[in-house]
Amino acid sequence: MKFGGTSVADAQRIKRAAERIVRKREAGFQVVAVLSARGKTTDELISMAQEVSSAPDPREMDMLLSTGERISCALCAMAIHDLGHHAISLTGSQAGIVTDTWHTQARIIDVRVERVKEALAEDRIVLVAGFQGVSTASADVTTLGRGGSDTTAVAVAAALGAEECEIYTDVAGVFSADPRVVGEARKLLYVSFEEMLELSASGAGVLQLRSVEYARKHGVRIHCRSSFDNSPGTLVVSEGEIMSKFGEQALVTGVAYSTAESMITLRDVLDEPGVAARLFEALTDANVKVDMIDQSPTFVAEGKAEISLTVPHEDLRAATAALEPMAGELFEQMTVQPEMGKVSIVGAGMRTHPGVAAKVFRVLADEGININMIATSPVRISCMLLRRHVEPAVRCLHSAFNLSGPDTVAQEDPFAVGGL
Repeated sequence: MKFGGTSVADAQRIKRAAERIVRKREAGFQVVAVLSARGKTTDELISMAQEVSSAPDPREMDMLLSTGERISCALCAMAIHDLGHHAISLTGSQAGIVTDTWHTQARIIDVRVERVKEALAEDRIVLVAGFQGVSTASADVTTLGRGGSDTTAVAVAAALGAEECEIYTDVAGVFSADPRVVGEARKLLYVSFEEMLELSASGAGVLQLRSVEYARKHGVRIHCRSSFDNSPGTLVVSEGEIMSKFGEQALVTGVAYSTAESMITLRDVLDEPGVAARLFEALTDANVKVDMIDQSPTFVAEGKAEISLTVPHEDLRAATAALEPMAGELFEQMTVQPEMGKVSIVGAGMRTHPGVAAKVFRVLADEGININMIATSPVRISCMLLRRHVEPAVRCLHSAFNLSGPDTVAQEDPFAVGGL
């Protein structure tokens, strides 16, 4: 069971989470719960760092940021004790979360859960601090990046062979679109790992992308549900499991978006082998996440090309700093468009149905929305737009593909493991 920041934001919510954990234990389950930092604690810790340093050292940032989750776990353990059960809180390193050495964006490379298993064998409820681990090379505290507690929970669930990983949040599950943008968006009963990967990568903030990747790789069923009621949420499972239950998948499952995108265009790039490799190696060395890429020849000068790429807005400064030293050698000019956004439609049924791309482009054209870049996968079509066009695009695409209607969550969940 994983509880997000809003689910443990104050004393009353921590007690409510403790009660839910205890009910699950009393129903006969062994329980491991992963907790995030309370409410805005992480943001407050970042502000503290910025008060004393304009460029906080990454190692020390991890030491600072890891404290938020530890506070949540210790407080929840106290509440569980008051309910008559034994609980133990563990830091990420104590729980065996082993990572690489990249501070503030570390990746899990191993999960050594011997101590967790020992505590379960002693009939304890185990509380693990999310979002953190310990690096192999230096034994330093590391953190996993925003939303990293989701990945902690899935990784621990995989290592323990858990029946299910429940992710408790402030939303009722995965919706066909952001309900704040599309009022008639519906809650989904199920979504495949592949679809959830694309939705998360395209801006849906319900589950961290890396947690879904980890779940798919290790076959961990995720149940994304609300902390504030007992209704079923959304199951994230394999395509094979969905097909065995329902026989087919929807043409389009949902519409996701991001308004925190930036586009960089490099003009008069040398059009010869190895140039693109050098450019993108520099971005990799700067830990910049590149999303869309487009290269086309330029007819202004022979032997030159134009490359456009998109990055998260938070990575824009690092991206331009990495590319600028190569100006004049590998390319002549760099322009930046910071006010961009991305809209994506996702659905496994797109693999076998022609004409989806044409419909997307026609719907946007009829709304007077210009597309700057396009990227596709077998289950996704993404369009880069000006930021101000994103929300209108989400609404018109959601309507065009008839995604509105009653919730698709049944009272009897065909995938359910434990209820509660």
